[in-house]
Amino acid sequence: MAKTKILVIDDDKNLLDLIHLRLEASGYNVVAADHENVAKEIASQDVFDVAVIDLQLVKQDGLSLMEELHLIHPDLPVIILTAHGSIESAVEAMKRGAFTYLTKPFDSRELILQIERARERRLLTGEINRLKELLEERFDFANIIAKSERMRQVLDQVARVADTESNVAIYGASGTGKELIAKAIHISSQRKDFPFLAINCAAIPESLLESELFGYEKGAFTGAVKKSMGLFTRADKGTIFLDEIGDMPLSIQAKLLRVLQEKTFVPLGSDESVSVDVRIIVATNKNLKKEVKKGNFREDLFYRIHVIPVTLPLLKERREDIPPLVDHFIKKFSDSIEKKIKSITPVAMQKIMLHDWPGNVRELENVIEYAIAMTDSDILTDDLILQEEKVRDELLTLQEARAKFEKNYLRNLLTITAGNVSKASELAGKYRADLYNLMKKYDIIPQDYKT
Repeated sequence: MAKTKILVIDDDKNLLDLIHLRLEASGYNVVAADHENVAKEIASQDVFDVAVIDLQLVKQDGLSLMEELHLIHPDLPVIILTAHGSIESAVEAMKRGAFTYLTKPFDSRELILQIERARERRLLTGEINRLKELLEERFDFANIIAKSERMRQVLDQVARVADTESNVAIYGASGTGKELIAKAIHISSQRKDFPFLAINCAAIPESLLESELFGYEKGAFTGAVKKSMGLFTRADKGTIFLDEIGDMPLSIQAKLLRVLQEKTFVPLGSDESVSVDVRIIVATNKNLKKEVKKGNFREDLFYRIHVIPVTLPLLKERREDIPPLVDHFIKKFSDSIEKKIKSITPVAMQKIMLHDWPGNVRELENVIEYAIAMTDSDILTDDLILQEEKVRDELLTLQEARAKFEKNYLRNLLTITAGNVSKASELAGKYRADLYNLMKKYDIIPQDYKT
């Protein structure tokens, strides 16, 4: 494991040597500079974990040097050493970006403690930045698979509205990627450094949904043993994604309308209003205009959320996207399941292309995950694709199942009676006229069964 690298800058050569020796004795890799110009030259050629800078240098103060070093290494934690231990100098140092400060004379153990804290914060900052970059890369519009013209039009639309403050309503069937688009809008907006919080309005009972959204005070209801912040409070300055908003109860719609109009709400059990600044993105697989006419959705709320409508196409309407989606899911699940899948056979791809995809992209993802989990080969074959399709075909509607039964029943009845309709009607307990009507309905001819 590489040693922590420290840059120490002080124009007092005796103190500089002392710090150098003590830090090296503690296992650090130390580079010392007795002049600010030397320090800047070193910093331009190397990377350090922490810098220790004296407040008073030869030609400039340590804070201005710190700011110049931050132009080279923005995340470099800086510890300021000062002989002037006033509150004013400490506050100024922290305001201008110092990690902390130590007053001379200082204990070397305290210096080492602060170096370790600074190093840990730098590692944490680096990890946070890495995760943010991964998140932004994943949900960047450029990385959403959109080879088809339909999806390109959608992405062009949402890219233009992402940086606005307008509320967005995403319409689309289950599995079309509504939450993916919502996250991409957030990541591309001015609010990207603040929370993106999502909730499924159809998955939470009405009695719990209000408290989840707006929070509650201790004792507001049975089981409320402590105060809880709701989604709106936690998402302040960020984005809230309300999925399946068409299933939101009317009583909660009224409270949501107030938040949109006044930017305030009252948590359950409280008398005080809470102010919030959030952007709302909603999604539904219902036609909200029809729900308004039915009385299931408030018209005033509809016009508040239906500012920028975005409609996502079904997967069968964007078949050009299927091959790249398949490639994407093969790579995704090959990595997670740790199987080296190279490709998919042409026959298997043809089977995928011909499928109707009622479950859209989510169904396609599940099909590929299943195939990768079950295969013993490095190529996906058609026998592993859509195996459950036959099972689904047997799950008929009641009307379809009844028709299938009646048709088979008539055929078996006429086979047993050798096409004798009188005997068949006796066995079936039906009038001959009824039996003839059924035979006509299913295009069954009694003579075909005579022996």
